[in-house]
Amino acid sequence: MGNSARTQSLPMQMISSFMGLQIARSTQNPLGSTVTAVNVDQIAGLNTLVLEGTLHVGFVTSNADNNRLFTKVSNKGDVSVFPIGLIHFQHVGEGDAVAQAALSSQNPGVITIANAVFGSDPPINPEVLAKAFQVDNKAVEYLQKQFWYDNNN
Repeated sequence: MGNSARTQSLPMQMISSFMGLQIARSTQNPLGSTVTAVNVDQIAGLNTLVLEGTLHVGFVTSNADNNRLFTKVSNKGDVSVFPIGLIHFQHVGEGDAVAQAALSSQNPGVITIANAVFGSDPPINPEVLAKAFQVDNKAVEYLQKQFWYDNNN
C-alpha cells in the first residue's frame, strides 16, 4: 500500500456509500429483531461488503481523467463501490479478510488484466504490447512465458 503522490482520497460518496452494517442494533422490542435498512440509493451498485478484517480497495480513473488512483481502507461492515468499467483492486490488509462481492453483469466474472494481456491464447504480438506498455520486446516475451493464475475456477 505504498504512498504515492498520485494517490488521492476519494470522496466517500464515490467509493463507499454506506457504513455501519457491523453495528449491533437493539432487539429490545416485541419482535426481538431490528432491520438495518439499506437501499439502492445508499449502495448504488454494491460491489464489496467487508464481513471480517480489512481490505485496501481502489480504482483508477480513465485516461481522460489523468488515470487518477483513488483508494480507501474498508473495514468490517463497510461497503465499497467501484464505478463500472474502471480498473479496480481489492487487497487484504493485515491478517485475513472475508468479503461479499456483487457483480453488476448478466455474465459476471473476473477479468485478470495480466492474464488477458500476457496470457492470451494465441498470444498478442509482443511488438504491439511493447509499444502499449512502453517496454522492450524482451520484457513482454518474459511476461508472456509466466504462469498466470486464473481465479475463476
